Amino acid sequence: MAKKWIYALEELGQEHLELVGKKCANLGEMTKLGMRVPPGFAISVDGFEKYMQVTGLGKRIESYFASQGDELKKSIQRQMDASRVVKDLIAATPLPEAMAEEIEKNYEALCRRCGEAELPVAVRSSGSVSMPGQMETYLYVRGSSEVTRRVLEVWESTFNTRAIAFRLEKGMPVDKAPIGVAVIKMVNAKSAGVVLTVVPTNGDEDNVVIEGNWGLGESVVSGDITPDNFIVNKANLDIERKLSKKTKWVVATGNGTIKADVPLHLQEMPCLEDEEIRELVRIALNVEKHFGVPQDMEWVVDRDLPFPENVIWVQARQAKYIPKRKDADADYLVDQMTRLFRR
Repeated sequence: MAKKWIYALEELGQEHLELVGKKCANLGEMTKLGMRVPPGFAISVDGFEKYMQVTGLGKRIESYFASQGDELKKSIQRQMDASRVVKDLIAATPLPEAMAEEIEKNYEALCRRCGEAELPVAVRSSGSVSMPGQMETYLYVRGSSEVTRRVLEVWESTFNTRAIAFRLEKGMPVDKAPIGVAVIKMVNAKSAGVVLTVVPTNGDEDNVVIEGNWGLGESVVSGDITPDNFIVNKANLDIERKLSKKTKWVVATGNGTIKADVPLHLQEMPCLEDEEIRELVRIALNVEKHFGVPQDMEWVVDRDLPFPENVIWVQARQAKYIPKRKDADADYLVDQMTRLFRR
C-alpha cells in the first residue's frame, strides 16, 4: 500500500509537526480544541520528498549545491544565482501524474464538502522550522489544475534567495527544505488581523493586543498600513481603542487579491464590533491556557456568517515578545535613591 501523504486537518495535531509542518499541525490542533477553522487538507513533508525522489530532482539539486562548495556562503550573488538555477529546475519538472491526481482528488472532495464548485482556497507553506515570510502564499486559488500548480510553486519557493541564505546562516542543509503545504478554504473576510495574549514590547501578560483592518489580513501582517489597535484587559475585558484611518485594504478578485482603496465610510470606523473583540479574547485565552504560553494568532471575521460563527481562526503559534523584567521595580527604587542623594 502506498504511503499516505495527504491528510484532512481533522486528522492532525501538535504531535504531527514534523509530518506536516507547524502551520498544518497547529490548524489540526485548533480543530481538536473546537475552534472555528476553515476546512482543508495538508500535504505532508513526505509529499515534497516523494516529488523530489520520483522525479530525480532531489539528487540533481544535491549535486548542484555540492558543486558550489563553501563559496556559496560568501556571496549573495552566488545565492541569487543558485536560487534561479534550482527554481528553474523545479519549474521545468511537473508533478508526476499520480501525485497531481491525488491533490486534485482531495481538492474536489473539499469543494463537495463546502458545496461550491471550484472553491477558492489558500495554498500556504507549512515548515517544521519557522521561517516567517520566506516562502510563498497564494490566495483565492480556484480549480484543480491551479491548486496543483500553486502547490508546486510553494515547493519551489523553498529555494528563494532569502530561504537559501537563512539555511546557510543556521548551518542547515541548503539542498533540503522539506515543508508541508496547507490548502484551506478562503474566508469571505469582512475584517482580519492578529491577536496576541501578551504585549510584545514589554511582556505584559495582563492584557491582550488585537490589531486589524478591513478585508484580508495580509495588509496587517505585511505592515503596509496602520491597523486599528485594541488593548483588552484579561480580568475585566475593558477595551482601550486606538483607531486609525484605514485607507487601503486587500480584497479578492476573481482569481487572486489586490490592494485597493477602502470606501470612505469605512476608513475611520472600527473594523471590529465589541462583541467580536470579546469573542476573540475569550478564545485566545482558552488557547493560551491549553498551550501554557502566550499566543500569537491570526483571525478573520466572515461577512457571510452570523456572530459568533463569523469569528474564524487561521493560525496559532507561540508569541515572541520581550519578557517583563522581574527587577523593574528594584531598578526604579535604585534610580530614585540615586536621584535623591545627588540633590
